[in-house]
Amino acid sequence: MKSAFVLLTLCLTLNVASQTDADVLKTIYKQSLTNGKSYDWLNHLSNQIGSRLSGSLGAEKAVSYTKAELENLGLDRVWLQPVMVPRWIRGTKEYGYIESALGKTNTVNICALGGSIATPALGIKANVVEVKNFEELALLGKDSIQGKIVFYNRPMQADLILTYEAYGGCVNQRYKGAVEAAKYGAAGVIVRSMNLRLDDLPHTGSMTYDDLPVNKRIPSAAISTNDAELLSTMLKLNTNTKFYFKQNCKQLKDVQSYNVIGEIKGSEFPNEYILVGGHLDSWDLGDGSHDDGAGVVQSMDVLRLLKTSGIKPKRSIRVVLFMNEENGLRGGKKYAQESKQKGENHIFALESDSGGFTPRGFSFDCTDASFNQVLNWQPLFKPYLIHYFEKGGSGADVGPLKTESNVLAGLRPDSQRYFDHHHASNDTFDAINKRELELGAATMTSLVYLFDKYGVNPISNLDNIKK
Repeated sequence: MKSAFVLLTLCLTLNVASQTDADVLKTIYKQSLTNGKSYDWLNHLSNQIGSRLSGSLGAEKAVSYTKAELENLGLDRVWLQPVMVPRWIRGTKEYGYIESALGKTNTVNICALGGSIATPALGIKANVVEVKNFEELALLGKDSIQGKIVFYNRPMQADLILTYEAYGGCVNQRYKGAVEAAKYGAAGVIVRSMNLRLDDLPHTGSMTYDDLPVNKRIPSAAISTNDAELLSTMLKLNTNTKFYFKQNCKQLKDVQSYNVIGEIKGSEFPNEYILVGGHLDSWDLGDGSHDDGAGVVQSMDVLRLLKTSGIKPKRSIRVVLFMNEENGLRGGKKYAQESKQKGENHIFALESDSGGFTPRGFSFDCTDASFNQVLNWQPLFKPYLIHYFEKGGSGADVGPLKTESNVLAGLRPDSQRYFDHHHASNDTFDAINKRELELGAATMTSLVYLFDKYGVNPISNLDNIKK
């Protein structure tokens, strides 16, 4: 039986060697769409394990599960890379309301931001100051803010087609809002959720206190977009409107976790590494199917698809499932640190951390010469309606691997629905489309195949690419 499998693998490998690049990509997409594993893996990760907050039992189970599944693929090597991660827990469900007059309240949907301290045991109730940015905060000054709750209400910019630009334009109020408000004596912070639509779901996410002393730190929570609109309207009608919230989160000591790594050793250039990955941790409100369970299983399936498509890589291909992207980036930093210490040459790294929606293409962090090489491959992806090839960012976890000569990339799915789910309780498996997820896995595998075949030496002539 084993000899028959070896013979089949040899035949597939010889067949791939005689195929054009377009034919190989067709095989990869067919394998993913008819024989994919990403959806089944994600089903288990989401529905059997659930949320995977750094340092949690869910994260520990996810490490064990993905390691075992990579081992089942028959890779040349699978191992765990230890990394210390923060351990923050949400505690019992948060509660909040708007008080327009004594005894007249409207309950609202809130959630603590990741890394926030708790409120006092009885909660906080205070008058509210609404601002759009830190400049408005500074103009109001301490006299207007002392003892009050600062309400950051800057929405994501709806007319930006690239939704990550809209997210980037307002996320600083979530991340740094508490630090800035504490300078003026605020009692707490409420932040409009990073979401383009109006709904009742609060969206969590990381926040920081920088080097603020513990006794100066103030609690910080997100409020749903519908309730942010309500609070803003009520403040306009009555400037004496009060807000109450209670949360029970806690920061514990760091604990040990792991990056999960699998490798196919290169047949010609084993010391040149190509990396594909996503982050294994998630926030705790949903099960992290889009952020970033999708990227995890797509990255795992890249190595499986290379094998089932009969592709024998020239270079060593690694899948890395990073731990702690959401609230510390410890996994990405640890991997890059150890890689540098070992003198490993990562010529290309690809990250999937933008959800499991229909793939549109990639963004590349690289030189102009390397980008021109990539543009020569663009026609190979057009039959799959993948046209977006742009210079730009790659991913948070692969970013620390950047050198002057290598190429970093990020898978770019259609992002119009992504922030409906991002860091919210509806980031669940039922929001995943099987076909879209599998298209993403095939798209990533195809780009890895091309970089493995051609390396990162600029190609000046389109004729060098076999269509």
